[in-house]
Amino acid sequence: MNATLLAVVLSLFSAVAYAAAAVAQERLASRTPGNGVLRLLGSPAWWSTVGLNATGALLHVVALKYGPLTVVQPLGALTLVAAVPLGARVAGRRVSTVEWRGTALTLLGLAAILVTASGHAPDDVLSVSEAVAVAGVTSVLIAVLGRPGRRRGLRHATASGVASGVASALTQTVTVAATDRSGSLLSVQVIGVALVVAAFAAGGLLLSQSAYQDGLDAPLALVTLSNPVAAALIGLALLGERLQGGAAGVLLAVAGAGVAARGVVLLTRATPATDDDHPVAAVLALEPGTATPEPALAATPMPRQPEPGHLTPL
Repeated sequence: MNATLLAVVLSLFSAVAYAAAAVAQERLASRTPGNGVLRLLGSPAWWSTVGLNATGALLHVVALKYGPLTVVQPLGALTLVAAVPLGARVAGRRVSTVEWRGTALTLLGLAAILVTASGHAPDDVLSVSEAVAVAGVTSVLIAVLGRPGRRRGLRHATASGVASGVASALTQTVTVAATDRSGSLLSVQVIGVALVVAAFAAGGLLLSQSAYQDGLDAPLALVTLSNPVAAALIGLALLGERLQGGAAGVLLAVAGAGVAARGVVLLTRATPATDDDHPVAAVLALEPGTATPEPALAATPMPRQPEPGHLTPL
């Protein structure tokens, strides 16, 4: 099998795993209002989402070994495409027309990007100084986006996408360097960058969990957009990756990015029915032992009807 094709297939399975994790995280976040991220650390359900994220990350790492960053990273947008019908099914509703339209545009845009980004397998890696510089700039950006204030959920989603995208770029460095027979698996470069990758991956997971308290569509859309942008900037600027087809390829990639962005915006603006309207979703939204009965209609005092033969006082 062609190396790039193998990378695409692995990326598709990775996207499905990430989508399942995102839907589960959003469901957990809806049941943990406020700053309840740390409380989730003791929840078995939350650790199951960690397992799904780890599976997606492992598939993503293997894909980065066989495909260039500019191919593998845009396919992460399929996480949003997979999460839309999966989230609708969990919520007990149908996918809206706007959501289907956004899904189609996202896929069309991704196809255009993949045509121009299908390059050779990666053979260049970041140097130690480049990895340190990238990690430093990313840390400052995440600190700025993670500050308290308005729209914290959306900013946390953007920071999560940046952290994950940079972690992917650094993971490619670890993967290529570690599998290079001319180098040492326990070199300072491999160990140091691997530790930075672990820190960014954990930070991105916690930031996304916090962001999903604002819902699924908008935070996941921002994660989906900021992730490949961050990784592609590193690939193009530092790893020597290039788009195929010259000027025409660049124009096609820009057009594809615009179409995909439009699809993501449609998915973000879609307003599906609330989960409370469906009994299955209502059950899923309750932790065991926390169910509370709805107020009884009889509890509301009703006006007393006058008895026959009596006048109602004015």
